[in-house]
Amino acid sequence: MGLTLFPGDGNTRSPDVAWSYTGFNAFRERLARAEGFVLSAMWGFGGDRPWSDLSTCLEPLLDHPDDGGDPLSAAECAGILPRLEAVIGQWLLEPTEPLLQQHIEDARQLAVVLRLCIDKDVELCFL
Repeated sequence: MGLTLFPGDGNTRSPDVAWSYTGFNAFRERLARAEGFVLSAMWGFGGDRPWSDLSTCLEPLLDHPDDGGDPLSAAECAGILPRLEAVIGQWLLEPTEPLLQQHIEDARQLAVVLRLCIDKDVELCFL
């Protein structure tokens, strides 16, 4: 069982990105660290720190239910993409380890999906 993020363009051949729930959690934990906070300290992830305490354009992705929940709009995707690409650049400078390499590959694939959502002006769906 897992999670797939895909453009809501109705095309089953559009690119997507998929994780196990555990893998998606690890990916978001690493993204949160790149933004300077610990995901598990946040409300909804076991902590009590409100999201209003933070300022990150990655919030729509980080504070989204693993399954269900509303899709992200093309505008939200446009807000996430530049920061995600910057984080990928940061990760490429870190010492290589297998999980980091997987996160870089996942982030790159997510960037492809986000770009498609922006270009087609469609939502990013979570399934």
